[in-house]
Amino acid sequence: MKRKKKGPEEKTMFLNEFRSPWEIQLFLNSIPYNSVVECKSPKRVFSGRNAHCFEGALFAAACLRGLGHPPLLVDLKAWNDDDHVIAVFRERNYWGAVAKSNFTTLRFREPVYRSLRELAMSYFDFYFNTIGQKTLRAYSRPLRLVRFDGRNWMETDEDLEYIGDAFEKLTYFPLLDEDQAAALSPVAKDLLEAGLIGSNPAGLYVPEE
Repeated sequence: MKRKKKGPEEKTMFLNEFRSPWEIQLFLNSIPYNSVVECKSPKRVFSGRNAHCFEGALFAAACLRGLGHPPLLVDLKAWNDDDHVIAVFRERNYWGAVAKSNFTTLRFREPVYRSLRELAMSYFDFYFNTIGQKTLRAYSRPLRLVRFDGRNWMETDEDLEYIGDAFEKLTYFPLLDEDQAAALSPVAKDLLEAGLIGSNPAGLYVPEE
């Protein structure tokens, strides 16, 4: 027996707001960075109009799902810095990403990358902490959010920290070795300043010097 398709009135309404990945990104760019230790559902992000990195990635994944993409997250693992979670999508077999970040350089990526490694490397030179150290070290396999549909992750009032915990069981792939990491150049002052334009100081990682 065929499953009855949901009518427009049954759909999560915020999914109807966006017609492209770029429109999702523009919304995330327009809302304040959330410095509170919590993890709201996409529906609560839309109604509350704020998000941190992980909340933004969950929101973007939900909205990408509304555009026909599977809801997938990738974790970019950092040293002496916060990790960064991005919502990834494919168009014509090329990977792109939508993301919320306190740094201007860690947000949208066009779907032009042939692999997830290529996509992760596109963030490398622009992934730095507040003292100008390049901090990206590895990326994860995609986390498939459909596995959490039973807990209504897109609309629930429940805190979604448990989804972040699921990354601990995923495989990570290094982007450079220890010798390469030790030889990295510092970030230029003008790029560091550009990356921090409009940032919320309360949400910035405090690195060890």
